[in-house]
Order: sequence, then structure tokens, then C-alpha cells
Amino acid sequence: MSRAIRPAVLVLAAVLALLVSCNGSSDSDSEGGAGTIVIGFTASLTGKLNVESVRQKNGLELWAKDVNDAGGLALADGRVLRFATKCYDDESAQDRVQQLYTRLVTEDRADFLVSPYSSGLTSAASVIAEQNGKVMISAGAASDSNYRQGFSLVYQVYTPASHYLTGSIDLIRAAAPDAKRIAIVHENDKFSTDVCSELRSYAESKGIEVALFEGYDSGTTDFAPLINKVAQASPAGILGGGHFQDGSTLARQLAEKGIPIQFLVLLVAPPEPSFGELGDAAAGVIGPSQWEPRAAFAPGDATEGVRGCGPAAESFVAAYRAAHGEEPSYHAAGGYAAGLVLADAILRAGGVETEAVREALDRTDILTFFGRMKFDASESAHGLQIGHEMVYIQWQKNREGNLVKEVVWPREAKTAEVRHPVR
Repeated sequence: MSRAIRPAVLVLAAVLALLVSCNGSSDSDSEGGAGTIVIGFTASLTGKLNVESVRQKNGLELWAKDVNDAGGLALADGRVLRFATKCYDDESAQDRVQQLYTRLVTEDRADFLVSPYSSGLTSAASVIAEQNGKVMISAGAASDSNYRQGFSLVYQVYTPASHYLTGSIDLIRAAAPDAKRIAIVHENDKFSTDVCSELRSYAESKGIEVALFEGYDSGTTDFAPLINKVAQASPAGILGGGHFQDGSTLARQLAEKGIPIQFLVLLVAPPEPSFGELGDAAAGVIGPSQWEPRAAFAPGDATEGVRGCGPAAESFVAAYRAAHGEEPSYHAAGGYAAGLVLADAILRAGGVETEAVREALDRTDILTFFGRMKFDASESAHGLQIGHEMVYIQWQKNREGNLVKEVVWPREAKTAEVRHPVR
């Protein structure tokens, strides 16, 4: 498939119709009736996951608004569905998630579920979805392990954690073949640990020495002891991180210490537009992104056997800016994509009956502005995302001295060459 890297064009009106026809329909009947379909989920309106989670919520709710504003989701038999969302604040706390998802199912009668943000919270929600026979689209959870527990109704939008940072090794090897020594430091949470464990294995398989592999507690604000260990290891690159708050703090404190490195690659934080507010501490930092406006997939570029679905990236970006006054991050795009995936499955199922929608999701192979969506349908890894690819961005200063995000990997999607050393 090809990637389209195009200038932003305000074409929202021209593509709204695509929101309600993803080039697929079914003759099958449905036990679900026309009317309003309730999508239940929690979001971290407070707590450490607030930044990423709120943007995911914004993206999902924008999708629902766009579908409803376009007249609803028209089924093949003439019925029209509209969508409502029901959301609670999980406070970034796993012990609240199961309670709230149970409430969404039993009291709020949610027809479908969307996951919380983060792998840890999604793991808790997945149990409730499965126990109650509810399809759940996992919008912001990358850990592979969640999809190896025998769940049959949970489907992952993100590229799995096992592939989150492996591409950065390919980037480093291509840009600096002599860089043979790295340090991996990561937050001690499920997602970050899974990503970095896979990163270590991949790096070593490519002949790169992992001189330091060290975790830090969630909520850490003083990285001085860890930075001292990194300095003693003298790596060519530092890779790892966790989420927005710790990643931003780590990047700032590394800059303050002036550790000489060629590459700094961090999870989650760098792709966020607000990461640039770190100023010089952000310059040179690389991050894996599930999606970027400047390296977006175009539904119109779908190849044989893959159907285009939903609006163009330019339309999503324009709508999100109008609604929220900021550039959408991949977390927002992922929330919107979760809606596209669910709507496409409902269309092909011919309704909202759980088994029909599950079967449709198992057969999904679509190209959205977020990228390709295809799921593993095997018993051993059911619902694992197998179609989507990562891109890598780097904060660079342009000719005017302003910090901008550039796509530096993979080659076919890059908007600039990677710059190194960081400092």
C-alpha cells in the first residue's frame, strides 16, 4: 500500500458521506433495531494519563458527532443508526475501571464498548467486556499480552507494543551504522515494560549492545540517579520512556545534564504537540507515533483486497482543529479510528447483534486515514492488530528557528532526514 503525504486541504464537506459508507454492506439480518446506539467507555479526565486519554476521548466523540451530523449510519435494509457516548472518569486508576465498565453494561445499557487509554486499564476493562458479551474496540492499548488471554470480543486499533520501538533500531542502524551501544530506561508499567523488553531483544538480534536496561517507578519526577547510570554506560542512544508526564520530565532533565548522545527515542510524549513546549530540550528527540498528519494513509490509496473507509486525513485534522483549537495527536486520531472500525463492522454485519459484528470484525481489512486495520482472528492472539504500521517523528528546528515535528522513518514516509547527535 502507499502512503500519501499531502498538504492540508479543507475538504470536510466533500467526504462526510464516507463516514456513513465504508464501501461495505451485508444482506444479513440483525437482532438490533434502528435508533440510538450507546458506546460506553471511561477516560482519564484526571490522573497521570489525563493528556493522552482526553485526546482519545475527543477523537471518539468527534467521530460520533460527524456520523450523526451526516445523517447517521445507514444500514442496507434502510434503517438508520445514530450514536451516543457515555463516559466516566476512571481517574487513571485500574481499580475503578472494572466497576465503571460493569456500570456501563448493567446500568447504562451500552451497546458497544471502547477501551480506556493505556494497556493496564484496558486489561481490566477487557475482562468485563468478555464476561458480559460486549464487543470492545481497544483504541489506546498496545500491549500484545492483552490479546493472548483468550478474549473473543476485544479488538486492537494500535500497532502492538512488540513493534512500537523496533523500528527505531532500524532507523539508528541506517543513520549511524557505528552506533552499537544503547541504554534502555523505561517506566515500570505494563505497556512500557512490554515495549522495552521487545526492544532489547530486537536490538541484540541486530548486533547492538544494551549497556543498561533500567526501570523507574511511575510518577518519578527526579531522574538524577538514573541519568547518572546512563552517563556511566556511555551509550550512543537512550531509548525507552513511558507516558507523557514522565517522558517530558526525563527529556528536560537529560537536556539540563547535557549528556552527550546521538539519539534520544522516547515513548508517547514526543508525538504530542505540547511536547514542543519544552523548547531546546525537545530538539532532536524522536518518538514513535501511531499516526501523523504529514505521513497519513489515504483511504483512496487502498490496494486490491483492502477497502478504503472514512474521511481523508485533511478532513479529520480540519474538524479536530475547529472543535478543539489544536493539532490532533495520534491519541485523538486513534479514538476517531475506533469509531470508524466499529461503524464499518456494523455496516457489514447489517446491524448491531454481537455475533454478527464480531464476525465482521474478524474479516476486517480496511484502509483509514489512521492506517490499515486488520485483526488476528486466531484463538491464540484474537483481536491483535496486524495491519497497522508505526512512523517515527523527530522535533527539529526549521529555518526560522521554530521547533517542528518531522517524520524521519520509515524512508517512504519521511519528510526530513534524521538529525543527530542530539547534543
